[in-house]
Amino acid sequence: MLDTFTLDQLRMFVAVIDEGSFSAAARRVQRVQSAVSHAMANLETELGLPLWDRTTRVPTLTEQGRVVLLSVRKILADVDALRRTVQSLAGGLEPAIALCVDQLFPVQALVAVCRGFAREFPEIALEVHTETLTTVVERVLDGTCQLGVAIATIDAPMLTRHHVTSVRLVPCAAREHPLGRLRGRVATDTLREHVQIVLSERGEGRLPDQGVLSTLTWRVADLATKAELIRAGLGWGNLPEHMVRGDLAKKRLVRVKPEAWDERGILAPMAVVHRPELALGPASRWLLSHLVDACRREVRGERARVRLVRPKRTP
Repeated sequence: MLDTFTLDQLRMFVAVIDEGSFSAAARRVQRVQSAVSHAMANLETELGLPLWDRTTRVPTLTEQGRVVLLSVRKILADVDALRRTVQSLAGGLEPAIALCVDQLFPVQALVAVCRGFAREFPEIALEVHTETLTTVVERVLDGTCQLGVAIATIDAPMLTRHHVTSVRLVPCAAREHPLGRLRGRVATDTLREHVQIVLSERGEGRLPDQGVLSTLTWRVADLATKAELIRAGLGWGNLPEHMVRGDLAKKRLVRVKPEAWDERGILAPMAVVHRPELALGPASRWLLSHLVDACRREVRGERARVRLVRPKRTP
């Protein structure tokens, strides 16, 4: 029997409750009152349940009717969501997006973008990967992710690049570390005496070491672990300025100034990458533009925020 009722009947059922009378519901659904009354009687017959308490002058639901109403509202909400999804897909909107970002990308900027994306595209599934160095490029090349935010100096001639910004890497050590007590430029021979914490890729095909001066290194595969080891005074190393800005201000960490480098630190340019044959849909273009803006704000020390301007959903 459940296969015989219609969406029109369900919408009329909800309209009667919301409007408070059969006549008001008829005006809302643009039908005559007799059509609404007939539809409600048929719905009760098809469900095999008494939905209306007929001892009252105004439409009042029975106990069974109140339970049915909850399910009907959910059904209609799901149908409306399906309609919006179909319309969006017909307009070129992607059903799902996978994004891969390098661990140097500011996490607060990533959170701000994801929060804005959830509000702007609630019907789209978003998959976020965080990787290191060449792995970001590999995830885009093998099709695991449509978009990536990678270190721009990594070789990826087959990908299209859009410059984001440059992340400044600051050599630093804990205040109680021997290097944390030094002032001025530090000779390379001095740095070689101390453990350097290095962010390193897994596997045999990893990139050659970048920015390594010490002969004794501890290698980690994620940036958060590297930062915690440095904060614990177990070594020194390069960390993104946006990540340690608070630590430096509160003197938990201090800058180390190697003689071999510019005392302002090392700049790591970042770029959004994607395969050139990939036709970016509205949601991908939205992600691309907002990733750039949010990252630049966070790197400059501003609060990352996303202004929601709904794009035209055309192919």
